[in-house]
Amino acid sequence: MISIGVLGASGYTGIELVRLLAGHERVRLVGLSADRHAGKELAELFPSVAGLKLPRMQKIDELDFNKFDAVFCCLPHAATQAVVKTMPADLIKIDLSADFRLRDIATYEQWYGTHQAPDLQPKAIYGLTEFARASLRAATLIANPGCYPTAAQLALRPLLEAGLIFPDGIIIDAKSGVSGAGRTLKENVLAAEVQEGFAAYGLGGHRHQPEIEQGLSDSAGGAVTVTFTPHLLPINRGILETIYISMPAGMTVTGLREALQRRYEREPFVQVLPEGVTASTRFVRGSNNCHLSVHPGRTPNTAIICSALDNLIKGASGQAVQNFNACFGILETTGLPRVAMFP
Repeated sequence: MISIGVLGASGYTGIELVRLLAGHERVRLVGLSADRHAGKELAELFPSVAGLKLPRMQKIDELDFNKFDAVFCCLPHAATQAVVKTMPADLIKIDLSADFRLRDIATYEQWYGTHQAPDLQPKAIYGLTEFARASLRAATLIANPGCYPTAAQLALRPLLEAGLIFPDGIIIDAKSGVSGAGRTLKENVLAAEVQEGFAAYGLGGHRHQPEIEQGLSDSAGGAVTVTFTPHLLPINRGILETIYISMPAGMTVTGLREALQRRYEREPFVQVLPEGVTASTRFVRGSNNCHLSVHPGRTPNTAIICSALDNLIKGASGQAVQNFNACFGILETTGLPRVAMFP
């Protein structure tokens, strides 16, 4: 059995990881941290895990990292770097924050503040699993992608790599459930503030934008700048991105769909939907799946791609487990739900 620790177990991504790992046949949860709830049982906060044999939560500095084979870090942005520096170099570290996602230190500091572990950044593998699998087996530090960037990159990177769409003028109209804002109390995500409303935020400057552009630029072979606008949906979980692109003369919507189908035909968690079916949050909820659908635009040589996933699973904890499986040479579907909850 592989001994696992989860830092930040009392947050949304932390409890989702515990839920997934509890059904993983190859792991044993031996350490949980939650500084504000140290000494408590996780079931005191989340009765959903009642009956599971879990260790009591501890403060991070009380954990012995030498007891772990791998650690999942579900800490707030800018908090993981200081902790990772104290861990054994050969310990497998999977970070669900943004702390190691951006390769360029200056870009990171523009959006998140001072980088506390610049010497570790070059060692980080960006874990968009479907594009990083070959590198994950040798990784000791894995930067788990953000939820919005995962949905955008799975939709666009194969098309940019093949030159089937233009890298200029891409518009990503994105929507997320409120769990994407985390579990910390914030006035703007109170039920009375969110319900019966729909609003954009981070207009022209959301910090997931440079992460999206980094991945798309890698695939395009040159700098890509996108227009990215996120919106807050009055739902608990789910992401839907409606992406507007232009394509060269001679390329068709059918050609784009077939290219995505070829790229993902052997991928267990990315499904390209048939013509006439639209990706929806309802049909990925509770699964590690990403659904893609391709539709004609209003004008010639334009198309619309819809990308849907569960922000807490494929957009966070599920992809982290998928990366863990790939890193340890375990069947990637192990411990991960492949069928969505419905209704």
